[in-house]
Amino acid sequence: MSSRAWAELLRVSALFTVPGDALAGAAAVGLRPNRGTGFAIGASLCLYEAGMALNDWADRAEDAVDRPHRPIPSGRIRPGAALAAAGGLTLAGLALSSRAGRPALAVATALAATVWSYDLHLKHTAVGPAAMATARSLDLLLGATATMSPPPGGSASRAVARSSRAGRRREARRIPGNNGGRRDGARPSGAARDAMPAAALLGVHTLAVTAVSRHEAHGGSTAVPLAALAATVTLGALVGRRHAALGHGGHGGRAGGAARLAATGLGAVYAGTAARPLLHAALNPSPTLTQRAVGGGIRAMIPLQAALAARTGAVGTGAALMALVPLARKFARKVSPT
Repeated sequence: MSSRAWAELLRVSALFTVPGDALAGAAAVGLRPNRGTGFAIGASLCLYEAGMALNDWADRAEDAVDRPHRPIPSGRIRPGAALAAAGGLTLAGLALSSRAGRPALAVATALAATVWSYDLHLKHTAVGPAAMATARSLDLLLGATATMSPPPGGSASRAVARSSRAGRRREARRIPGNNGGRRDGARPSGAARDAMPAAALLGVHTLAVTAVSRHEAHGGSTAVPLAALAATVTLGALVGRRHAALGHGGHGGRAGGAARLAATGLGAVYAGTAARPLLHAALNPSPTLTQRAVGGGIRAMIPLQAALAARTGAVGTGAALMALVPLARKFARKVSPT
């Protein structure tokens, strides 16, 4: 079994779209990334890769007809090895999330259950795209919950408290009358409510891309890429709106203006990344162009996550995420993300 085969099985080029979920979740609750965010990123990476391995294991018979070059039908990776990898990566993801506290473990457990349900059954049903959208939304909520949850141990709890106070001071400088969006001792359950608007936007994009992906083997659909294109344009406009319009306090002064400007620009980058290949697939719904549309939708995850972070004022996080774009593009030339 070569490393190339495992890279194809696990879609390593798509891994660059994963850390942004947790970072956007942290930004949604008004906190800088902390130790809990790091555990959430590690858990997300493991669960994402578990889903990739399980996906190919579950689709091995179908891929033998439509994609015989894939690692399992081509004989480069044994089905049992792929299934074992999926199980091991799932356990690793849950273990990492547990280090961020029980609320984070609860969200990660729901995420793992969604991933396994999708790959083993829901993928080929009418609710398949919605299940995948739920998984991405849960991944963002995992980042929010883990960032706000004090991991076991007094030192970690104090670290979260310090992060909370720093975030409150930062927001107080920018937002008249706002205490930073969080009080010391705020419950992690509030993280899910605060991050829900961002999770919903990310979920809508995921639903659109997943719906298109169902036609990448045979093509033939014009309506689905057009619907995904409409969703992309709408999301690109929505992420540039003030965060206050979707549940949080607004940003005042220069900081707020910079956040809105950055979010608007990143929203345009997101829309441009996803829209062009979707338009091509709508005009010519061949398998090749449909697959390119799916790949464009996957790559567009990064500027979307960056825009979601920037709209809360975390412009630095958005900029850091955009640095992943050239890496994702480089690796996608070597290993397809679909």
